[in-house]
Amino acid sequence: MVIQSPPNNHHIGNMDENLKRQKEIDDWLPITSARNAKWWYSAFHNVTAMVGAGVLGLPFALSQLGWGPGVAILVISWVMTLYTLWQMVEMHEMVPGKRFDRYHELGQHVFGEKLGLWIVVPQQVIVEVGVDIVFLVTGGNSLKKVHDLICANKHCNKIKTTYFIMIFTSVHFVLSHLPNFNSIAGVSVAAAVMSLSYSTIAWASSLHKGIQPDVSYALIGQSDSAKVLNFFSALGTVAFAYAGHNVVLEIQATIPSTPEKPSKDAMWKGVVVAYIVVALCYFPVSLIGYSVFGNVVSDDILVSLEKPVWMIAMANLFVVVHVIGSYQIYAMPVFDMIETVLIKKLNFKPTWSLRFITRNLYVAFTMFVAITFPFFGGLLGFFGGFAFAPTTYFLPCIMWLSIYKPKRFSLSWTVNWICIILGVLIMVLSPIGALRNIILSAKNYSFYS
Repeated sequence: MVIQSPPNNHHIGNMDENLKRQKEIDDWLPITSARNAKWWYSAFHNVTAMVGAGVLGLPFALSQLGWGPGVAILVISWVMTLYTLWQMVEMHEMVPGKRFDRYHELGQHVFGEKLGLWIVVPQQVIVEVGVDIVFLVTGGNSLKKVHDLICANKHCNKIKTTYFIMIFTSVHFVLSHLPNFNSIAGVSVAAAVMSLSYSTIAWASSLHKGIQPDVSYALIGQSDSAKVLNFFSALGTVAFAYAGHNVVLEIQATIPSTPEKPSKDAMWKGVVVAYIVVALCYFPVSLIGYSVFGNVVSDDILVSLEKPVWMIAMANLFVVVHVIGSYQIYAMPVFDMIETVLIKKLNFKPTWSLRFITRNLYVAFTMFVAITFPFFGGLLGFFGGFAFAPTTYFLPCIMWLSIYKPKRFSLSWTVNWICIILGVLIMVLSPIGALRNIILSAKNYSFYS
């Protein structure tokens, strides 16, 4: 006769307690607290994440790339990043019954518990914090432009860019306390509408202005080496423009999912709509802007457009509203990371005061960096190449090859390897050119001017 030992009720009780605590934490963290988003949430979140400061720098990027290479790189980037975004949407629920709600969770599944964190988290943090800094610079510069346009014929006091960045940041000290992605849906909708609006104003005003009499399409740079370095920097600017991948799994995590209706169906529908909007913003702005101004176009197309004053002021206001939403979209995964570490690793209690302190500290940190180093053009190229290229262009492909192991020299294998090679080239080359631009900007710059 076999005597069965009684079940260990204490052990079962502990398991139940741990599961209950885990659920409470997940219900509190920004990424997993709400899973009731519709497919159109995915559309406008992705538009807000992608169409940002980058679109205004695309005509300038074309002036550094030239017509042929510039158009080719824009189109190839659009196709490549749509493909890698599709891969990420597919991989979100590739393990039955499990969802990879965060980019680093997918990385851990592919590369291992520790290595996955080390590969993904540093890149994702650099991207998200870097983008938020660039958005603060963009918002501050756009506010200053509105002020300068309104005061053009009046005797207004000159106000430092630093103060405009601080004014712009003050909004985020309030908005950053919205708990999760779904709670910033209204901000995101407004931001997505604004992106289409100011992009339309940018290309329509350029078209109305007409091609300038002395326009030149010669590459920028006094020497061949300068032209090459500018070319490298422009690659980063383009990479920066196609940069929604860093938050795509986090956005998909907010969509409900069942075996009959997996989240990838709704998410992909939203992504396709978002990419159509991206094309409607990027291609007219870059092609018309460059054809009108040639190689004298500013690194922000709205700076080159000076008339009609009211319309350019309005476009800059639209940019301000848009980057308010974009900042929040990229900040939310950072808040999630910080709060996860504090609660799960350091055993802090999930309270309002914890969220209040950590989020305010994050906003204050990004503001400090933005007012210290507001080199808009150089920052786009540097962050675009150094951090965006891996997470956008080739890391999804490496994960795909590692998980699905397509047959060597098959279509899937070949396409992924082409993306990896092109992505690595962008990652290596663009920061070199961008660093040079930052150094040149720094020569004539005085801190907090």
